[in-house]
Amino acid sequence: MNPHSDMKIVDSWGKNASQWTAAVREGQIESRKLVTDKAIVDAVMSHSPESVVDIGCGEGWLVRELASRGVRAVGVDAIPALIDHAKAAGGGDFLVMPYEAISHELVEAQFDVAVCNFSLLGKEVVESLFVAVPSLLKPGGVFIVQTLHPVVMNGNSPYVDGWRGGSWAGFSEEFVDPAPWYFRTVESWRTLFFDSGFALREIHEPVNPKTGKPASIIFVGESEI
Repeated sequence: MNPHSDMKIVDSWGKNASQWTAAVREGQIESRKLVTDKAIVDAVMSHSPESVVDIGCGEGWLVRELASRGVRAVGVDAIPALIDHAKAAGGGDFLVMPYEAISHELVEAQFDVAVCNFSLLGKEVVESLFVAVPSLLKPGGVFIVQTLHPVVMNGNSPYVDGWRGGSWAGFSEEFVDPAPWYFRTVESWRTLFFDSGFALREIHEPVNPKTGKPASIIFVGESEI
């Protein structure tokens, strides 16, 4: 298996589904508690949605949070073990669904908001997903993406798109075989939205109060297709 590929990402997350579920539910990820969980909930709720699809929902925390606020939320993920954990916790509808299948599996569904919260790690699969998302949205619907901030996460590497090796630094020793991820510059993210038929309406940079640096970047695109 190519160590820098979309397939490797799925393979790695399948091996770490239980570890990730524990990390999320036990509050082991400081940046989430301090900044990013609230940031994505606020970004979604600012659009007063009646319906949301969480693409790459993981163990389902965001779906449960939105459902508790009266939103009809559906979570999809390519990792069966993560969906099993999500279903066991309840609080929403959860489906095993590879990103490549979303455009035809959810063809009759229409949502006010599609959201990806730190779930766009690959290359070709992500690019094809962007093309598919407009078909999931009601007129005036929005696509919200929270991801690693390119400037902060770039480190000393050249500021160009490309595959990067993964790491579980800061996580428990239970995690294994870290997934690679595809680095995109801010401009590349903007281009991905534009080329997929979205107008970028908002960009947010939630700041970690401890470091004073952006903890993430949030893009809000409105489909023009």
